[in-house]
Amino acid sequence: MKPLLSVDRLVTEFGRGADALRVIDGVSFYVAAGETYALLGESGSGKSITALSLMRLLPDGGHIAAGSVHLGEQDVLALPERDMRSVRGGGMAMIFQEPMLALNPVVKVGTQIVEVLVLHQRLAGPAAWDAARGLLDSVGVPDAARRLESYPFELSGGLRQRVMIAMALAGRPKLLIADEPTTALDVTIQAQVLDVLRRLRTEQQMGMLLITHDLGVVAENADRVGVMYAGELVEEGARDAFFAAPQHPYSRMLFEALPRPGDGGRLTTIPGQVPGFDQTQRGCRFAPRCPFAIARCRTESPDWQTLDGQRVRCHLAAGLPARSEREMTAHAKSGEITQPLLQVDGLKVHFPVRRGFFQRTVGHVRAVDEVSLSIRAGRTLALVGESGCGKTTVGKALLRLIEPTAGTIALGGETILADNVAMLRRQAQMVFQDPFSSLNPRMRVADILLEGMDALGVGAARDRREAMTQLLRQVGLPEDAGGRYPHAFSGGQRQRIAIARALAVSPRLVICDEPTSALDVSVQAQILNLLKDLQDSLGLAYLFITHNLAVVDYLAHDVAVMYLGRIVEQGAAADVLRAPRHPYTQALVSAVPRIETQTGHTIIRLPGDQPSPLNPPVGCHFHPRCTHASEACRLAYPEQTDLGNGHWARCHWVAGQLS
Repeated sequence: MKPLLSVDRLVTEFGRGADALRVIDGVSFYVAAGETYALLGESGSGKSITALSLMRLLPDGGHIAAGSVHLGEQDVLALPERDMRSVRGGGMAMIFQEPMLALNPVVKVGTQIVEVLVLHQRLAGPAAWDAARGLLDSVGVPDAARRLESYPFELSGGLRQRVMIAMALAGRPKLLIADEPTTALDVTIQAQVLDVLRRLRTEQQMGMLLITHDLGVVAENADRVGVMYAGELVEEGARDAFFAAPQHPYSRMLFEALPRPGDGGRLTTIPGQVPGFDQTQRGCRFAPRCPFAIARCRTESPDWQTLDGQRVRCHLAAGLPARSEREMTAHAKSGEITQPLLQVDGLKVHFPVRRGFFQRTVGHVRAVDEVSLSIRAGRTLALVGESGCGKTTVGKALLRLIEPTAGTIALGGETILADNVAMLRRQAQMVFQDPFSSLNPRMRVADILLEGMDALGVGAARDRREAMTQLLRQVGLPEDAGGRYPHAFSGGQRQRIAIARALAVSPRLVICDEPTSALDVSVQAQILNLLKDLQDSLGLAYLFITHNLAVVDYLAHDVAVMYLGRIVEQGAAADVLRAPRHPYTQALVSAVPRIETQTGHTIIRLPGDQPSPLNPPVGCHFHPRCTHASEACRLAYPEQTDLGNGHWARCHWVAGQLS
């Protein structure tokens, strides 16, 4: 039986003639109807360009230089552009990584879906709108009729991604290409979106090409896996065989770079970076980063060979040593300080809602509502929860980047007030989620680092240049990095610059707001190792804001779980993540994609979306989505229930179990 999609020796180039850059080099794979083929690899490996080549949507300068792409019996590359318009959306459709960029921000969601239905199903008028509502229902969008009248910016990230899926399905495609469909989503929303894709694939017998760098997502969704590196496929095989014994050194190092539950040891990192497409390629493209490389690897490109049913391109695949276990290192240190470095009590951040000609206050958005927490020097507190729960607002309020409405903040035993906030700037710093947006693109790295030192008078002026050079070395950047601009660095290097900027004023507390969410697993491992090394050497305290529980399990000592502006469970990381008690925490932990096969593991699906902090539910804020909710949950917000060893939760159901 012929595959649904067949790609044979695909070559994609940018530019022409001698200056052409070969971005995809001889890639071959197939996707059968009803199966998911996962294309795995770091950023820059060519995954998205492969997908755009299949759709013939390459950016300016790009063209397919060789190879073939067949969708069933149809030769996609031989079709004129006019016929390709029916293939896009009708034969194969694509879900893009960032729905806010892919959706038209000034056109209502319903209009955008109807446009696809008119083009591919020849529907019009009320029939098209009924079909659009049905599509939103099929992908789990609540109150679909109302959402049709919404603009994309009025929807959450999870709802926007579902709208993208509905648009992709509107043309009834045979093949669905999903390019990093869950990268920026919370684990609960990610689980819902992936569940929708799995169900639709089964119901409609679609083929799916899943592009991702998340091994957990691959483990739970793929039938077969292809690993891509520097424009080439380097390994391919069935999912179970691949996860049981990856054969290529690159695949193995991706596995070793993952944070594992209970493993606080140093993560394995992959030295260097994916080579640029403008670099001359000789031999195995992974050889400069491979710890097993021999002379032959640098001069001769390896051919495909088959090992245990998997195809792999590596000269040494059959003779590689067994996968090594990571060395374990202890977290605990003698003489640990017991006095909290940061103490927060009753923190509130309420934003007024004003309406009318006189802009009268008609309500408040309760972004943060009665949050209390403490962090000791040398320890990490992870603040976790879905997007919109108030995590980032807490971090900004601690630094008074947003003025708190109520509550007290003490740093080093001294209460922070308006007249001593300069002291706070010196002792507490923040590392933001997107380093490129937080670094001034018109300033050289040296000036970025010196700016904070100069403003806060750190050290003698004559010593600051030397301190800046030492700082670059400390975060693993070359000394000449100071003379370059942020755009000259990779994402991981820019995050190192952001960390160096935070450390430039010698803080005691660093607030890290999703510092690894947009990074590949290999770069993430480098940043996590760096943060742990800096904490060990400098005794830093971290408030680590994230929704990635795998990172929390690796880095954090303590965890606080936040929902709709309030902390609902808190305790030691091992207690909260291994034995979560609050139903919300249980759902978060269950939704984390795992590469290990676990019998009896069930993902807890949370119905609906997080309510608006403008009008939170009466009683326990979580009760509309909780399967254990009782009448007490609807009437009163629960008190704190002590679970022992500093572990507590706010939940009537948990309290009832202990009584």
